[in-house]
This record gives sequence, C-alpha cells and structure tokens, in this order.
Amino acid sequence: MSHVIDTPFIMQAPRDVAAWVNCFAQLEIPVLASTVAAVAELGMNEDAVDAHLLSDTLGDDPLMVLKLLRHVAARRSARATADAETVTAAVLMLGIPPFFHAFGDQASVEDRLAGQPEALAGWHAVLQRSHRAARFALGFAVHRMDHDATVIHEAALLHDFAEMLLWVHAPALALEIAARQLADPGLRSVDAQQAVLHVGLSDLQQALMKAWRLPELLVKISDDHASVSPQVRNVQLAIRLARHTARGWDNAALPDDIAEIATLLNMAHEPTLALLHEIDS
Repeated sequence: MSHVIDTPFIMQAPRDVAAWVNCFAQLEIPVLASTVAAVAELGMNEDAVDAHLLSDTLGDDPLMVLKLLRHVAARRSARATADAETVTAAVLMLGIPPFFHAFGDQASVEDRLAGQPEALAGWHAVLQRSHRAARFALGFAVHRMDHDATVIHEAALLHDFAEMLLWVHAPALALEIAARQLADPGLRSVDAQQAVLHVGLSDLQQALMKAWRLPELLVKISDDHASVSPQVRNVQLAIRLARHTARGWDNAALPDDIAEIATLLNMAHEPTLALLHEIDS
C-alpha cells in the first residue's frame, strides 16, 4: 500500500544545521515505489519471510535502509550495548511482524515528485551514483578482507542521503544548487550548498545521523572529516570514483583516483584498473 505525502515542499532554507535537523525530523522519508510494492507483496505471506530475504529486498534502496535503521535506533533501549549496523541485524532486532506493521504503508519518491520531473531526474542521478559507489566500496572491502565489508557497503550507499532528502523535500533548492554549478563549472559543491542552504550537505548529514542515533561505526565510516582510516578511505575513494565515472571513464581526475585506490588495495595500476572495470560491469 502506498500513500502520498501531503507535506508542502521546503521553499526557504532553514537558517543553520540545527534548524535543518529539526525540519527533517518532522518529515516522512519516502522510498522507492518498487520497495513499496515489494514490501506489500511480502507482507501478504509474512510467515515465509526472514531477515535475509528482507535484506535482499530492501538493500538497494538507500532511503529505506536509512528509514529502517532510524526506526530501530529510536526504539533501542538506552541500556543496549550493540547497534544494528546492517539491514539484516535491524530486521532481526525489530522482528518480522513489527517490521510489516511499521512499514506496510509507505509513501514513494515517485509519487512525491510526480509533478517535479526535473527533481525526480536529479534524485535518480544521486541514486544511481550511490549504487555504483556502494558496489565499488564493497569490492574494495572484500579485496582488503575487511570484516566490516557489509557496513562499508552500507556507508557508501547512504553517503548522499541528505542530498536525496533535499531532492524529495526541497526540490527547488536542489535545482538551484544544480543550476549554479551548471552556470559555473568551477564552483565547488560545498560552496554552492552553503550559498543556497546555509549549510554543507556533509555537515548536515553527520548531524542527522547523530540525531537519529544511527550506528556509531556507520557514522564514523561516513564522516568525510574523520581521521583517515582504511575504512574511511575505502568509502571516500568509492564515492570519488562513482562521481568521476558517472559519465564515462575519461574524467581527468581518474588517474589520481586509480593511483590512490591501488595504494589502498596494495595492487599495481593495471590489475587495479581491471578490478574496477570488473566491479562496474
């Protein structure tokens, strides 16, 4: 079952990070229409559903993953010693019947932006970039034999969720940022964001993750300003590669990206390039 969000779009940027966090705290998070349909179908026979099936079903929808982790964190006891760091862990912690009770009636991004085709296209561009970044991040983590590979994949998938929320709840502001960067190709993303939103999306995202009590490891790995551990570097380079190859493999920044990825993976240049194409195929 799907419903339409009747909350008006944000037309004027809140004054600072705290005001943005307060604003988003009051707004519903829509998910992919395919997720709404899949959850409805599985809910008709929930006795046959387990956490792994739900994880496979939901794992490619960044806003659904965000919504689930936020929901579970909000209900976690203050005395709990472990975070639900993955979709599977979150579903196990929540339980199958409570999952369908909580998420059986959701709004979709497609319905929310039905009258905003440019914004919907912008949102889908971020989604596609997030999917590719997550694949790269997982590929790097598996090669490095990182035991937190699933969380690293999730961190890359969620890396741009604040931008996704901006597209669905403040499309005019998101389009203004895009227009400024199109008019001035040398304009840095963070400068365009500060000019239009009064905040940088990276800072806003960290504030949202902390306010919503998302898993500590996920917050740490997702922090672009954190001390550069191999896990943080893993995500950062996956995000960079996804951005720089969004329109093909001829971006001038790619040689530097590949050199840094080769260092991370302790590989020579040619095997690294071959691995990247294999992951992206």
